[in-house]
Amino acid sequence: MHAIARVSLLSLVLGLSACAVHHPQPQPTAPTIPSLPQTAPPSPGKPLPVTPGTPASKPMPRTSASFAPPPGGASHWDPKLGVYVLEGQADTYYRQRTYYRWDGNWTWATSLSGPWQSTDTGGVPPGLGRLHSQ
Repeated sequence: MHAIARVSLLSLVLGLSACAVHHPQPQPTAPTIPSLPQTAPPSPGKPLPVTPGTPASKPMPRTSASFAPPPGGASHWDPKLGVYVLEGQADTYYRQRTYYRWDGNWTWATSLSGPWQSTDTGGVPPGLGRLHSQ
């Protein structure tokens, strides 16, 4: 009886140990990316070459990576100002659920229809404060 128990236990241990032992699989190597040839920087005072069909200036991005656009209404993101510029609205801007408007002084509102409240350059995003200094 002890012999049968020993053989059964030994078979069980050997069977389970086979599940725990595995051989590592070779890792696939990443494809190599060819490097681009090095080019010398342009000399000062010499214009950069423009290839035909390439626009001379980069178009303005339509949206920001950090800020959501204003709800409804057309706008575009101005990275220099750090705000959305509302199209069809003179000197009206938007960022982070707040509208800003310049009409001789700065005002802000949480809705395009107002109510508008006066503020100074400290109450608008930094790019706007530099745009129209009071």
